[in-house]
Amino acid sequence: MKIRIGFEFVYEFVARTPVVLMLNVHPSRATDLIKPDQLRVTPAVPLTRYHDAFGNTCTRLVAPAGQLEIFTEALVHDSGLPDIVDPTARQYEVAELPHDTLVFLLGSRYCETERLMEAAWSRFGKTPTGWPRVQAICDFVHSHVRFGYQHARATKTAAEVCVERRGVCRDFAHLAIALCRCMNIPARYCTRYLGDIGVPPEPEPMDFSAWFEVYLGGRWHSFDARHNTPRIGRIVMARGRDAADVAISTTFGPNTLQSFRVWTDEIKA
Repeated sequence: MKIRIGFEFVYEFVARTPVVLMLNVHPSRATDLIKPDQLRVTPAVPLTRYHDAFGNTCTRLVAPAGQLEIFTEALVHDSGLPDIVDPTARQYEVAELPHDTLVFLLGSRYCETERLMEAAWSRFGKTPTGWPRVQAICDFVHSHVRFGYQHARATKTAAEVCVERRGVCRDFAHLAIALCRCMNIPARYCTRYLGDIGVPPEPEPMDFSAWFEVYLGGRWHSFDARHNTPRIGRIVMARGRDAADVAISTTFGPNTLQSFRVWTDEIKA
């Protein structure tokens, strides 16, 4: 399967402003790129790329005062298969886990495990370990939280989502991640393209999506507490502890996002 992906953002800056972007397909999918996702900015400014501590591709620039357009379009090869489901994937004891998974057991900016620990063990402590436990957490979050773009709030944490019972995809992911970490299951935040491939199209304009991955059975597996069903065509751009690690743009000065457009379309043969 081939998937056309891309976006177009327009910002307005009041003065010269340093910016860090995280808008390229993750290096783990680099070999799937048929047409590279090279960033283009107007007006043209120097771009510097680097990789952060989580292996994400980042781009630095200094935006001039006034309007800045950021654009890319790429073509990606995808298996066309839904997310892998492996109910036998086992949960490891903490002492068995690889070193690089341990950071994803800790509380983070939006996933405050210390506030949810007692509730997590009370609700999930008697569920079977491994895949069934993660699925039980997804089932709970999916039924407990109501989705709506009007419920978005940049400062909302997992504990607040649990109380308020409403949010957007990042809130579903944050709550599920925090609950998994409370149960000693490494969980990391994932974000970017997820189109309506193999499912009825949603009426809202296309947006970036958020889901999460857990470490079970010796590998990372994708879970999605918002949709709570295997999906086709996830194209990850960035992974981290939570949304604070993977912002699409970090700007060091005042600005306004004037327009925002994202597309993810299957190319029919």
